[in-house]
Order: sequence, then structure tokens, then C-alpha cells
Amino acid sequence: MNEDQVLELLQRVGAFRSGHFVYTSGKHGDSYVLKDAMYAYPRETSAVCRETAERFKDAGVGAVIGPAVGAALLSQWTAYHLSEMTGREVLSVYADKDGMGGFVIKRGYDKLIAGKKTLVVEDLTTTGGSLRKVVEAARAAGAEVVGAIALVNRGAVTKEMIGNPPVFDQLLNVDLESWDAADCELCRSGIPVNTDVGHGRAFLASKDA
Repeated sequence: MNEDQVLELLQRVGAFRSGHFVYTSGKHGDSYVLKDAMYAYPRETSAVCRETAERFKDAGVGAVIGPAVGAALLSQWTAYHLSEMTGREVLSVYADKDGMGGFVIKRGYDKLIAGKKTLVVEDLTTTGGSLRKVVEAARAAGAEVVGAIALVNRGAVTKEMIGNPPVFDQLLNVDLESWDAADCELCRSGIPVNTDVGHGRAFLASKDA
């Protein structure tokens, strides 16, 4: 599966959208990655995870972990496909937010991944922060992190930014151009702000306040 095919899949399920959006940063842009839209479609979710598994089938992976919530589904499907491809049992676990900006591996999952070659998966990375924290948590649990992969790399994230695992890969690289609200050509052109996804509703409310 190449990048064009991944993009087509995301567009087909409504996870990659065009329009006028307000991002978490407050900046505006004409594209938006609604990662959670894909999870309503098991076949498509399975397809991207099969591609992920294909890329790491020779890495000796014994466990897959991702940050909750969405990447827990990626972890499950990727582990399933790795198990099918290798004929070995590959475990699937996930990391929870710890309430202090980090991630913690609970439910006994830390003991399950201790000593295992572990793959870290993520759906969307912009700064690499969540990936790095899960890499660190997995290492702290005694796992050998053999790689990390994102479905979409939106921020030119590098492996150094996520804790320097041996391999960092992505299925799709995107460079979403954005503008400050005061310089937004979409606003000047009168293109309505999308209020269903992103932070458009809050932006419009702040203008009316």
C-alpha cells in the first residue's frame, strides 16, 4: 500500500477532509485529518494495519502498543496481522494517559511486554509527543522497542523526536499548510468555517463574544 492508496482510503471513509478548518493551535487551514472517522470501518482499519504489519514482519515483534484511545485499535489489528504473518503469538496492549501529561501502562500489560520486542503504533502525530511518551513508558516496563510507526505524520516528526527507536515509519506524510486567523485567505474569501470537526465552533463563538 503506497501513500496515494492510503490517502484514497482516508478520503473514502471521511478521515481526510477539505474545507476551512481551525486547528488546535488556533491556526486555520484547508485540510483536516479526522483520524477517528476511520475506526468506524473495520475493513479499512484492518487494511492499514496489515500494511503496518508487513513492514515489521521480520523484526521479531512480540507485542504491539499504542496510546489510548484510537491507537489501541491499531495495536489490536496490527498484532493480529503480525500473528497471522509470522505464525507466532503477538500481543496487543495499550497505554493510558496518566492525568499528568504522560502515559502509563496498566492492567498488567507492563508485565506482558517486559522483555519482548515491541512495536509502538500511533494514528496521527504532529509533534511526536504522544509517541515519545509511549516509547519511554514501554522501555520503562522492560520492553525492547524495535520500532514505531504512525498512520499519518502531519508534522515532519523524526525518530529523534520520539525517543530515537531503531526505526520510525509512517504510511502517509502530509504537510498541512496553515495560517494565523488574521492572515487566513479562507476567511477573507468568505468560505465558512467547519464547525463539525476541529475548533471552528469555538473560533466563531470567540468572534461573537
